[in-house]
Amino acid sequence: MSINAPSPLIRRRWRRFRAHRRGYISLWIFTVLLGLSLGAELLANDKPLLVHYQGALYFPLLHSYPETTFGGEFVTEADYKDPYILDKLQKSPNWVIFPPIPYSFNSIDSQLHHPAPAPPDRHHRFGTDDRARDILARLIYGFRLSVLFALTLTVIGTLTGILAGAIQGYFGGWTDLLLQRFIEIWGSMPELYLLIIFASLFNPSISILIVLLSMFGWMSLADYVRAEFLRARTMAYVKAARALGASDRAIMFRHLLPNALTPVITFLPFRISGTILALTSLDFLGLGVPPSTPSLGELLQQGKANMEAWWISLSTFVVLVGMMLLLNFIGEALRDAMDPRKES
Repeated sequence: MSINAPSPLIRRRWRRFRAHRRGYISLWIFTVLLGLSLGAELLANDKPLLVHYQGALYFPLLHSYPETTFGGEFVTEADYKDPYILDKLQKSPNWVIFPPIPYSFNSIDSQLHHPAPAPPDRHHRFGTDDRARDILARLIYGFRLSVLFALTLTVIGTLTGILAGAIQGYFGGWTDLLLQRFIEIWGSMPELYLLIIFASLFNPSISILIVLLSMFGWMSLADYVRAEFLRARTMAYVKAARALGASDRAIMFRHLLPNALTPVITFLPFRISGTILALTSLDFLGLGVPPSTPSLGELLQQGKANMEAWWISLSTFVVLVGMMLLLNFIGEALRDAMDPRKES
């Protein structure tokens, strides 16, 4: 079975995107950082990657082993940072391999040489927070959470916005009028107040936050899709498809939608960056994810509460600014690549 090659238009747009060096390099950097964060458990974890003990191999990341497996006295899960267990694992011919950062996002270091929050040292290169947790590990996990949350919310908002805008623009008339009035009323709802109310009614969780934010994140995109459908629905190729007996769904999603995707694709990086900032702001205000969840907003809140611990605010600020710059550069490159004025 043959695979259809990309159309000449897609190839031209891809060449223009690659010619935008800043955006193209930013895409690669962001992709590499996201790939590394997806394997955060392999980079930052208080459990070993591999243990060789008495001739047998163990994988603590995949299975939980009681302390008695490694010569301990308790049947509870082994604490691999316990000096007693660690000495047994490192005594020849046994050996153990830890991740590059031997701390997870919730690991509490009880052997700090300074009171928490502790400044950067050779054990914690970015220092610790006020609960003796490694900042670098929390940044890695927080980066992953922010990006995956933003991607999920962007996908939901994009699909909802495309569907609502397509129905409005294609059918027009009373359908467009009623949906437009609904969007105006729904868009005037105080989103922050609703989040505060729901935060007091329910236990904070990522799923509830996604549901609440997805209820409002689709309206701006629906306006662009609606405008494109209103412009294109009276064109000759749409009339011809309707005369040949094509269904409304086929006309909407096979003929009209591909031509309306330009603004959708162009705004995707900016929507992702906006969602990351929204999550960070909500976490900073205490309205986002649960307190134990690694979050960039929670780190900023800790930096505000511990002004003398400059490493908390500085490292989190650098990560946030870097994410926003990369996404904005990617968005600029997409905007130039999709610009219809450069098609000729």
